[in-house]
Amino acid sequence: MRLFVQIPCLNEEQTLPLVLATIPKAIPGVDEIHILVVDDGSSDRTVEVARELGVEHFVFHTRNMGLARSFRDGVDYAMQHGADIVVNTDGDNQYPQERIADLVQPILRGEADIVIGDRQTKTIEHFSPFKKVMQGFGSSVVNFAAETDLPDAASGFRAYSRESLIRLNVVTQFSYCMETIIQAGNKRLRIESVQISTNPKTRESRLFKNIFQHMGRSGQAIMRSYIMFKPHVVFLTLALLFFVGAAIPFGRFLILSWLGIAGDHIQSLIFGSAMLVGALLSLALTVISDMLRTNRTLLEDSLERIKLLQYAPERVFDPNAPVLADSARHPSLAVSVEAVIAHHPVSDADAGPSQVSAGT
Repeated sequence: MRLFVQIPCLNEEQTLPLVLATIPKAIPGVDEIHILVVDDGSSDRTVEVARELGVEHFVFHTRNMGLARSFRDGVDYAMQHGADIVVNTDGDNQYPQERIADLVQPILRGEADIVIGDRQTKTIEHFSPFKKVMQGFGSSVVNFAAETDLPDAASGFRAYSRESLIRLNVVTQFSYCMETIIQAGNKRLRIESVQISTNPKTRESRLFKNIFQHMGRSGQAIMRSYIMFKPHVVFLTLALLFFVGAAIPFGRFLILSWLGIAGDHIQSLIFGSAMLVGALLSLALTVISDMLRTNRTLLEDSLERIKLLQYAPERVFDPNAPVLADSARHPSLAVSVEAVIAHHPVSDADAGPSQVSAGT
């Protein structure tokens, strides 16, 4: 069992030593622990400090690409190096790295695919009352969109299993936190929470300038993810609202026509017609978005198969392996080596010293 602890960093030379010092050196059930630093365009000595403290795995960005891109590139590196579990923490030491062992236990026991550290935001001293309320409200919105019941959806202290990372696809440019929960919930991945306490604040957030910017960008990410998975709910609701908006002025105009005074209220007919057009457009968008959702599902299934090949080459190309891929997740890929050889026989003339012959 190979664990990668991923640390996205942007000018963290002061706090990175604290983070590295608290990462466990051994965890029951884990054979190897590797530390991966994702340098997101740091201009200080973050990389040099990490190397001096023994970090061997790095992902470099020549300029600041953002948290979501750092997470995605770090996961890609870890998966290519055989990670079975990826833990994401932060370079500012806000999370208790000594709790990583507790974070990965539900995955090791086979009880969860993703584990999120619950910061218990109501108890964080440096959070203002307004921020505490908005943290709870944001988690409620994410839980509604993902059909989950998580107390702290915005926490970045997380553990992901290999299977969950193969199935998740981060496309946002802001923060992966909300998007991955909504994807995981709609893909029926198992998500658990572990209560943690946070460390004292070391600096202001570099992800956003203020709470309102954070709310706006997070809301954008949540809405996009929700529409991605449930477009029919969004556009049918809009169509219903437009139909109601059309029925009221149309009804008013008909009543006035019956009373013989409709000529003075032609604006009701115009407004109702505009609402009716909006309803019809919403219905058209429902059909189009549902077709796009079907295509997205097919593309994601193909991408999962590609990831299985990319991140597990030893299972694909080893002639002694019983299957070519993960038969539990993709039974259609569970083709035996003998079946491949039978379907594509190698002639004696084609066989060379570098080829493996069947039966030898």
